[in-house]
Amino acid sequence: MRQNPQTPPCHTGTGILTNTPYGYIVPHDPERVVMASVPASRLQRIELPVEGMTCAAFATRIEKNLNKLPGVQAAVNFAAEKASIEFDAERTPVAELVQSIARTGYGVPEQSVELNLAGMTCAACATRIEKVLNRLPGVNAVVNFAAEKARVRFAPGTVTVPMLIEAVRNAGYNAEQALENLEADRAREKARRIEAYRREFRLFWVSVALTLPLVAQMIAMFSGAHADLLPRWLQMALATPVQFWIGKRFYLGSWHALRGGGANMDVLIALGTTMAYAFSAVVTVFGLNAHVYFEASAAIITLVLLGKLLEARAKSKTSAAIEELIKLQPKTARVERDGEIVEIEVARLQLGDVFVVRPGESIPVDGEVIEGSSSVNEAMLTGESMPVAKEPGKKVFAATLNQQGLLRCRATGVGAHTALAGIIRLVEEAQGSKAPIQRLADVISGIFVPVVVAISAVTLGGWWAWSGEFTEALVNAVAVLVIACPCALGLATPTAIMVGTGRGARSGVLVKNAAALELAEKIQTLIVDKTGTLTEGKPAVTDVIPIAIGEQALLQVAANLEQGSEHPLARAVMERAGEAGMQPRPVTGFAAVSGGGVTAQIDGIPHWLGSPRYLAEQGATVDELRVRRMQESGKTVIGVANGDGVLGYLAIADRLRPSSAMAVARLQRLGIEVVMLTGDNPATAKAIAGQAGVSRFLAEVLPAHKADEVRKLKVQGRVTGMVGDGINDAPALAAADVSFAIGAGSDVAIEAADVTLMRSDPMSVADAVSLSRATLSKIRQNLFFAFIYNVLGIPLAAFGMLNPVIAGAAMALSSVSVVSNSLLLKRWKAHR
Repeated sequence: MRQNPQTPPCHTGTGILTNTPYGYIVPHDPERVVMASVPASRLQRIELPVEGMTCAAFATRIEKNLNKLPGVQAAVNFAAEKASIEFDAERTPVAELVQSIARTGYGVPEQSVELNLAGMTCAACATRIEKVLNRLPGVNAVVNFAAEKARVRFAPGTVTVPMLIEAVRNAGYNAEQALENLEADRAREKARRIEAYRREFRLFWVSVALTLPLVAQMIAMFSGAHADLLPRWLQMALATPVQFWIGKRFYLGSWHALRGGGANMDVLIALGTTMAYAFSAVVTVFGLNAHVYFEASAAIITLVLLGKLLEARAKSKTSAAIEELIKLQPKTARVERDGEIVEIEVARLQLGDVFVVRPGESIPVDGEVIEGSSSVNEAMLTGESMPVAKEPGKKVFAATLNQQGLLRCRATGVGAHTALAGIIRLVEEAQGSKAPIQRLADVISGIFVPVVVAISAVTLGGWWAWSGEFTEALVNAVAVLVIACPCALGLATPTAIMVGTGRGARSGVLVKNAAALELAEKIQTLIVDKTGTLTEGKPAVTDVIPIAIGEQALLQVAANLEQGSEHPLARAVMERAGEAGMQPRPVTGFAAVSGGGVTAQIDGIPHWLGSPRYLAEQGATVDELRVRRMQESGKTVIGVANGDGVLGYLAIADRLRPSSAMAVARLQRLGIEVVMLTGDNPATAKAIAGQAGVSRFLAEVLPAHKADEVRKLKVQGRVTGMVGDGINDAPALAAADVSFAIGAGSDVAIEAADVTLMRSDPMSVADAVSLSRATLSKIRQNLFFAFIYNVLGIPLAAFGMLNPVIAGAAMALSSVSVVSNSLLLKRWKAHR
């Protein structure tokens, strides 16, 4: 095809395509010739995400460096932030491609994927899958047995999602990638679990029907009958389908676990029931004069199935909080299209779409009000029951309930980018993380089954040698195998974490990970930033005190100087000037001094505005008595000065939040020392601290030094928490052992914090600590029960004090009791 001769040269990642009347001619490229000769089996193509590029020149630089590698042909898309690479795997491995990008000064971010798992029967299975995944290069996986999910982080290009799924399947379990659409993924998983439950439920009742005659005979024997009520051939006929058809799952689970070099609960059940069944079968077939134990093998399998059914029902309730959150978002939205209101699916809403919300309807996506006024109930996101007034310019959030007015809004966050989706994602990540307290249980679960098998073998040999009765030795060995339960250990921590974090989310307390939830209960000192945390963060000018010029002139000069500042006190001055109808006038040479104030020239004359100390540093004479009197009443004083001296003072007050004093008192009752941190002068800080009930405060702390103050307290050996809301709080939040960000604060503060409080209320901090203590209490109860159950149960079985059927029933109910205990956390309530 002919090309326009005037068309400019076309740039590609490898050079320039020269334009001719006959089309583009590709210049000679030796590397392209080499690539063409590479066998297809060696040629691979991957896409790597690249972060840190700020302009197209950086993309070109990365591309050149990649193309210098042997057997590599790369093209970097700056807009998509991706590198498409075709390479000879033998000459250049993927790791070298990633290193090349890193050497250029840019990064290849880790990717993450969530896998839905199936086929796990106990904590040992979860440990096995985790080990298998973590053996893959560049993979970091965490498996949640209770949620049946795996969260996997991996270096792009090293592995693929199909490789991860294949690794899980090779270990004997099933896996599939979770869908990006949370609701669709949940629906798919729910359907799969319901189908599996119904299948197991049918098998259970078949097993009950076959086992009941055997158990009836056992009960009759306990009552004094000495002969078998059922012929042995009939007992064998009833027990065989239970053992090999209904119990097939235990054999398959054992095979997969043993083939992968591990052992799980299936091994214990299969080994124990097979020993009892095989002995009884031999006695029956060969007509030996010995008791048979068909009822034991069949009853154990039936009881274990019952335990699994009860456990599945209980576990399904642990994630109820997320299910409720997902259901909050409406399915449809009323959107403006070509001047008409049409109803469409929420999934089809796009950024910038204008939608209408009628009274009583839920808001479909995040947006900004452009017309109308109403009050919106945001309790489902923040836990705050009081409706929030909405008017043009205010933000609205998906799933919140519009009350009385009609709102016309523009979509600002849709799909996975709404506040609701962010909360669900945060809760799921927290539920999928592991608390440090779980490590001991994980270690024990990893060695539990081999140890129990060894104890069972010793029991068999010891009893046979001591009593000379093989049947008695066999019964006790089987009891040891079936009483042992690693499931309770594996469920103790994750079920409590799932219920606790879900309950917290419903109350406006979002925990990022289980480690933070565990550490929050240990806080000894809580550092609270004054502005925006104890106070409302909305300073207002209360007094204008002129000295050398009039009140209006003083306010005008102050507005001129503050117009370029983003400080909250500057906004207070500008709001007061705006109320007086003033417009700021141009200034020159504006400069802000951190922790001091601002300086600029007005009509060529230098002026200063800031703290009394800052003005004194500039050579102005400050009225210390007047300033101190205002500070002692809890007001922040700023002054205005020029070369002639102080022109006047402005007093600014930030009102204490109504709940601050109650929150501080509640934290102190919890045994936590509260320390207030502020940049204010000591007099103002003392006044605010007194109003809030804080006995210890640190005043005149510059933003840059907040983190240093946190570290000083940590050095004293105290577990330290930090509460903040501003960008300048982020370093201090990161320095604390546990950090809390007020939800109305900056994104930077929220990103740096371990716990996000959706309500702008310090009482939420006490709620978070209370939730942490309640959750950890349940975890300790669960672990105690799981450990004590096994520590007492196994020796009792080994010493012949437990019948195998009773042991099987106890094992089946042990995990159910742990999950049920965790569900009691649903009773926890935030303070109102």
